[in-house]
Amino acid sequence: MIPSDHFVRFYNEVFKFLDERDGLTEYYEEISRHQEHHCLELFTRQGLAGVYEYYVKIRKEENCDLEMEFRDGGLRLYMRKCPSLSKVIDNDAGVCRKYCDHCPGWTMPLYRKANLYQIFDMMDRSVPQCEEWVFADLDLARAKLQQYSDRTNVFWNWQD
Repeated sequence: MIPSDHFVRFYNEVFKFLDERDGLTEYYEEISRHQEHHCLELFTRQGLAGVYEYYVKIRKEENCDLEMEFRDGGLRLYMRKCPSLSKVIDNDAGVCRKYCDHCPGWTMPLYRKANLYQIFDMMDRSVPQCEEWVFADLDLARAKLQQYSDRTNVFWNWQD
């Protein structure tokens, strides 16, 4: 098994390689299709509670400093310190400029299929922190998105 210190560095190099060839989005979409086997049924059947259940496991497995709470009609996930980006920053090869895109890259298509609405705020791609909101109600998601109107690194998974 590859230690996580090595794995995330390898991932970073794969991301750089694919980004240079305009293949990163396609790669994230493929990861999303694979993740369907692990969590689409859970997200579809249990909605926000299923997302919460999934991330309880991820928080432990990946040793994330992740805060989760139900608030404002949705589920807020706040990554206080991303272990993945932290390890990538701590290397001499340089960080892929789109490294942080891997989280919304695989979750956004999956949430859409589960009829969940996501807002993802990357805040600052050079700092291992991000905030994500997941909603089962589109109107609540739209209302929350208004609070992010002044930010530049915010993505959402629905069309207006």
